[in-house]
Amino acid sequence: MRRNDPPAQPPASLAVSARPLRFGAADPGAREIEVAVETPTNIVYGTMPYAVMMASPSDLEDFVTGFSLTEGIVREASEIRGIVVEPKDEGVVVTVDLAPGRFREHLARRRNLSGRTSCGICGVETIEDLPLAGAAARRTSPVPPAAIEAALGSLEAHQPLGQLTRAVHAAAWCDSEGGIVTVREDVGRHNALDKLIGARLRAGQQDREGFLLVTSRASFEMVEKAAIFGAGTLAAISAPTSLAIERARHLGLTLVAVARRDGCIVFTGALAPEPESIAR
Repeated sequence: MRRNDPPAQPPASLAVSARPLRFGAADPGAREIEVAVETPTNIVYGTMPYAVMMASPSDLEDFVTGFSLTEGIVREASEIRGIVVEPKDEGVVVTVDLAPGRFREHLARRRNLSGRTSCGICGVETIEDLPLAGAAARRTSPVPPAAIEAALGSLEAHQPLGQLTRAVHAAAWCDSEGGIVTVREDVGRHNALDKLIGARLRAGQQDREGFLLVTSRASFEMVEKAAIFGAGTLAAISAPTSLAIERARHLGLTLVAVARRDGCIVFTGALAPEPESIAR
């Protein structure tokens, strides 16, 4: 499987310089640092505004593709006929052209979500409106612990914006050996995962033998997005929430969290046995 080469540095538009005053440092003077850019991103379907998300202004075609899938607006990427990204003085407008039948269905269920900040369920008015994966997670081969260790060991090299600003999340698709295949970064953890899902869909990459790795906690929304995408395993660097564990168990998703290079915790499902265990 072809793996992405990590970019040498992020585009200049994703970070800006700032001169804050340092407190308690050996050198108390001001010094320039790089700060991640956060941009209001208005997602519009046809002529109908749907949501304003606070996002990093990169890979926005990937973002709205993944967002459209995990929001239930489309069932597959082919229902998106075109995407237009228009930078404005106050932010970015991303207009999505849906297939006619899908657009009619979207209008029928449209809800006002203006002001969302990369949260997967902000704006939902009742518990019954929570977006839920419609089916169990896809059955895939168990992931070896060594694969998660390998992915964690190389992930930072694929995070140029994270290295520069220390202010963004990343989501990665990793192959069954832990090789980093695709990575997306964003100021929002949900946005990063949507960007990754959209990138995979737009590239026509249907292989689900591998796992998702995210540099955030494993929340309800992250589990739902992983299951809707069809991943069998979600690994998170931080801890999970109670509802994330409950939903992962219900969906049959392997949920790995508190993932470090020296170990991890399997909350639901199972990883592949170590070779020594197989021998015994």
